[in-house]
Amino acid sequence: MKKLVLLCVFCFLCIGDICAQSQFNADSVAYQLQRKKINDMLANRKLKFGQYSQSLNEHTGIFGFQTKSDIRRSNDILMDIAKTDDNIYKELKILLEYHAFQERQIESHSKEAESINENYLKTIRLLRQSNLKLKADLSASQQHKSTAHIIYIFIILLMLASILYLIGKKSKV
Repeated sequence: MKKLVLLCVFCFLCIGDICAQSQFNADSVAYQLQRKKINDMLANRKLKFGQYSQSLNEHTGIFGFQTKSDIRRSNDILMDIAKTDDNIYKELKILLEYHAFQERQIESHSKEAESINENYLKTIRLLRQSNLKLKADLSASQQHKSTAHIIYIFIILLMLASILYLIGKKSKV
């Protein structure tokens, strides 16, 4: 019985861990995808910044001066970099929210596992106490049974002795 209970507890814990791992893996995949998205955006920003510095060095005007179109092109690239930065900040916020969510989830899972373990320990303690009580009851009943056997044997011997005494008395009469 004890082995069966422990086996059920172990199976329950294993199933809980498997479910938690699959949920954690799904969250981890979303986190990794978000990180990849941000890294791609940062690489794109780096390329745009290279284009911006190249456009600042371009002088297509007369006598090697910058024209309005050169300055506009540089400003357009700079505005695109600013928009990319805004998008990166938004995605970083999402990534931090994923991270905070994962931390909260791990913390709640840890508390849940701790409470489950405490409940299992309480159950095991109760089962042990019950087992000790049953053993004490068994030994008391066995002692009572052996005492009862001794009393029964004594009564039977007493009856035999009195029967023999009466038979002996009757035969003398």
